[in-house]
Amino acid sequence: MSGAAEPAKATSAFAPFRQSIFAVIWVATVMGNTGSFMRDVASSWLVTDLSAVPAAVTMIQAAGTLPIFLFAIPAGVLSDILDRRKFLIAVQVLLALVSATLMMLSYYGLLTVNLLIGLTFIGGIGAALVGPTWQAIVPELVPRQDIKSAVALNSLGINVSRSIGPAAGGILLATFGAAVTYGADVISYMFVIAALLWWPRAKAENDVLSEKFFGAFRAGLRYTRSSRELHIVLLRATIFFAFSSSIWALLPLVARILLRGDASFYGVLLGAVGAGAIGGALVLPRLRAKLDSDALLLIAALLSACVMAVLSFAPPKWVGLPVLLLLGSAWITALTTFSGVAQAVLPNWVRGRGLAVYLMVFNGAMAAGSLGWGAVAQALSLPATLLVSACGLAVAAFIMHRVKLPTGEADLAPSNYWPEPLTSDEVEHDRGPVLILIEYRIARQNRAPFFTGLKRLSEARRRDGAYGWGITEDAADPEKIVEWFLVESWAEHLRQHHRVSKADADVQREMTQYHIGPDAPVVRHFLTLDLKNPTSKPELVDQH
Repeated sequence: MSGAAEPAKATSAFAPFRQSIFAVIWVATVMGNTGSFMRDVASSWLVTDLSAVPAAVTMIQAAGTLPIFLFAIPAGVLSDILDRRKFLIAVQVLLALVSATLMMLSYYGLLTVNLLIGLTFIGGIGAALVGPTWQAIVPELVPRQDIKSAVALNSLGINVSRSIGPAAGGILLATFGAAVTYGADVISYMFVIAALLWWPRAKAENDVLSEKFFGAFRAGLRYTRSSRELHIVLLRATIFFAFSSSIWALLPLVARILLRGDASFYGVLLGAVGAGAIGGALVLPRLRAKLDSDALLLIAALLSACVMAVLSFAPPKWVGLPVLLLLGSAWITALTTFSGVAQAVLPNWVRGRGLAVYLMVFNGAMAAGSLGWGAVAQALSLPATLLVSACGLAVAAFIMHRVKLPTGEADLAPSNYWPEPLTSDEVEHDRGPVLILIEYRIARQNRAPFFTGLKRLSEARRRDGAYGWGITEDAADPEKIVEWFLVESWAEHLRQHHRVSKADADVQREMTQYHIGPDAPVVRHFLTLDLKNPTSKPELVDQH
């Protein structure tokens, strides 16, 4: 369970723990994440024993993150259409089986680089499937007023796991070996599964407009393709994570070769990252009060670049701890800033799918960056690779600082601004496509500001479900302007009615102010006609 840490009042920061369900699942998730970090330490270190080739080491990082790039959007859709509790339990069982397989292969000395990469990839698929779902269940666990505090506590929890898991994994690995470390991860999943089984989740009510998988998938892609604000977040995240991925992909080699440490020292280094992240999360609310998101990301990028540059010079072993603390602080600042802005620009109806796209971009950039920096390290050297990536990150940070992140202040709550369409007969939900025509009368002197507003409105139409949009004028009456858009089905258009946000409703009210005449703009709906039975469904007319 993860999310952007957000400032909360002192009296309410821990209020979600008053809900026993949230408290139990939070504790179990911290234990599960701790086990996952222990497993990751064992895999990352074990591959250096099996192969010292940098490309093989970075393949482990890529195998864990690439599935999230590939399956994040389907996972976001599944989190909306399946029973989330049962879905989470099934995936936790899959992850436990992966770690149990690693344990047995390691115990009998049968583990190879290819097997390790393959099983890590399967584990990555499981992580991809549950990521959006963990975020989506938060409103089911706490009252509405405690959601922000719950999200902040989830962010704190994953960093507690990050500070404990790697260090504990390194100690277990150095003392008892990889099999015991993997076994500890298996046990951690049992706690998560038990907590989910105990959770008495209420059954979801039947919704006649509930989305099916492929329809929801297309709706999520349409929204992502049409949201310029989300595009800015994704662009900046891609650049940041592509450059900063080098330190994460090469950290096992940095610990072993540049800092001359062993497995337990590598775990301590990762623990320092987690501790730095916790410290950063505690300081971040005060920084947000003084700095905007763009300034925070610039600082995070420059700190990360400095850490990589320092490590490239193979400093004394003790230097690794304070610089990794700084890296953890910079990392949590970037993660929570990107995640917070992404959530702020997404309405509730598509939040899971939009965040899934963000996770896909994040992990895709990490996977591609890991592979790329591994190849660079083989061609050049480990210190040169760290120095090149540090310089690239610093330069990119100053360039991207000019591409300002959206403020996310728009009110995206449903407005119910569109009335339900009037029909002459009941319309089957799967019938479509649907053509919607809106007739305005616009005076010539108002055409320029009206068209400027329509450009903003066109983005909202496409985000909420339209796959085609345009405007026309009547050749015989230039004051008559017709806006049209296409929606794939009648059910999708009904959903579109419920998706119009308060911010978009304000834009539409602004547009109607330019309309002249005693009546409101006329809205007409046209359905595809069955040529075999052309009289089956007449034109549908609605006014609002």
